[in-house]
Amino acid sequence: MLELGFGSGRNVPFLDPKKISKLYALEPEEGMRVLSRKAAAAAPFPIEVRSEFAENLDLPDASIDTLFVTYTLCTIPDPVSALKATRRMLKPGGRVVFCEHGLAPDAAVQRTQRSVEPWWKAIAGGCHLTRDIPGVLKASGYAVDALEQMYLPNTPRFAGYNVWGTARLA
Repeated sequence: MLELGFGSGRNVPFLDPKKISKLYALEPEEGMRVLSRKAAAAAPFPIEVRSEFAENLDLPDASIDTLFVTYTLCTIPDPVSALKATRRMLKPGGRVVFCEHGLAPDAAVQRTQRSVEPWWKAIAGGCHLTRDIPGVLKASGYAVDALEQMYLPNTPRFAGYNVWGTARLA
């Protein structure tokens, strides 16, 4: 398994240790790697924290069965390039599991997202509010198999539109 943007390891408690032989935790941000290493040390399965960007990752071809991406595609400078780079690493029949926020389906919310995004990126670590996540996956050569979506409760609509699901190599 490969997780892009491992961060502080918040997903680890939700992963089944019986189904994971090893997790490659990609975290290019130096400050976050401190937290990544701490989470890896406490995990119930082996985690190898890696500092590379996806485009430079040196894992062998067809070496992972699952690519895991949660709330990361909004901050990657070129998410299409990063996801294209992961394609060669995914085993035949492998899948992408994703949960992201992004471009809302409602025109009024989209207008707000576009107007807020410049200052939002400055205060939220480069986070883009207007990324079309299913479109990013498709442009990267993945086909979305399952997609669910909603506005998160108790979250401003401009930042609360979420999509999650699975994808596979197209």
